[in-house]
Amino acid sequence: MKPAIRCMIIEDEPLAQNVLKKYIEELPSLELLAVCSNALEAQGIVQSKNIQLIFLDINLPKLSGINFLKTLSQPPLVIFTTAYPEFAVEGFELDAIDYLLKPFSFERFLKAVNKALGKTGRMANPTEEKNGDDFIFLKADKKVYKVDLEDILYAEATGDYAKVVTKDGQYIVNITLKKLLEELPAYGFIRVHKSYVISTSKIKFFEGNYVKVGNADIPIGAAYREEIFARLKEKNI
Repeated sequence: MKPAIRCMIIEDEPLAQNVLKKYIEELPSLELLAVCSNALEAQGIVQSKNIQLIFLDINLPKLSGINFLKTLSQPPLVIFTTAYPEFAVEGFELDAIDYLLKPFSFERFLKAVNKALGKTGRMANPTEEKNGDDFIFLKADKKVYKVDLEDILYAEATGDYAKVVTKDGQYIVNITLKKLLEELPAYGFIRVHKSYVISTSKIKFFEGNYVKVGNADIPIGAAYREEIFARLKEKNI
C-alpha cells in the first residue's frame, strides 16, 4: 500500500475546519498533519512537514489564500474552499486542483481529492479504504445483528429509537437517528428528513416532495432538499 498523502487545512472558520477534518478521516489515503487558521501561520509548516496537498480557504485574515499560494515557489497540490464563487476563475489560473464551494458534500469533496490523488497515481475509494467494513452491527431484541450495508434501504426515527429497514426485514434499535447516521458511511447514506435516512443506492425515483426507496415513499424535508439535489447533481443523475 502506498503511503498516505500528507495534507493540511488552512481555514479560519471552526465549522469548516471540522467538516474537512471529518471528511479527511474517512480516507486513509490522506494524512492530516496540520490545521491552521491563517496563511501566515501555515507558511513554515508547508515546508517543514513536506505537505503534498492543501485544503485552502480563500477569504483568510491577514493574507488571502490566493495571495498565499502566490508566495510559494514550489506549491503543493491545492484544493480551494470558499463561500465565494467569484474567485473560481483566479483559483484555477493558479493551477488549483479543484474549487469547493461551501457547503459541500462528502461526494463533492471526494471528487476533488481524487483529482489530486490522480496526480500521484492513486485514487481514493472509500468503499475499499474503510478496511473492508461493508457492514454494521445493530443491537435489537437483546441480540447483536451483523447487517450488510448493501441490504439497508432506509432508517426512520421513532423517538429515541431508530427503525432500520432492510431488504429482508427491519430492526428496532435503541439509538437515535443522528447517532446511527454517524456510524453509517457518508458516501452511501444521506438524511432526507428529520426522521429519515436513506441509502443513496436504493433510490428508485423522486416525485414532488417524496423519494421512492424500496416500496416506501419517504418524505423530503425542506431543510434537506438543497443537500440532496447537490449530491445527485454531482452523480449526474
